[in-house]
Amino acid sequence: MKKILIVDDEEGFRFFVKTNLEIRGDYEVASAPDGIEGLRLAGEYRPDLILLDILMPKMDGFKVLEELKGSEKTKSIPVIMLTARSSDDARLKALNLGSDGYVVKPFEMAELEEKIEQALNNGEK
Repeated sequence: MKKILIVDDEEGFRFFVKTNLEIRGDYEVASAPDGIEGLRLAGEYRPDLILLDILMPKMDGFKVLEELKGSEKTKSIPVIMLTARSSDDARLKALNLGSDGYVVKPFEMAELEEKIEQALNNGEK
């Protein structure tokens, strides 16, 4: 079973995504309400994939992504950005920092599941 970490400040959103992914039976899902807790959990929980929001208090998703990719312990974990920011600048910045996917809220669960499968499969090659 693959482990996924959701880092997003919206509790209802974390619950929605966690529930929908766990129903499939393929994933064990943990979540964090902010970037600082997300970084801590990424090191302890050792997820196979991280779903990361950009706009969060304490530390934004770009900074979290930078920290994740700069650490030996977490740099190989695929990260998909899940955000309301649809600008090309935000997409480009996420890509340049090492993100493995970018999904704009609101989205269909099928779209997210496809991105998760792609990111997980790319890591196994």
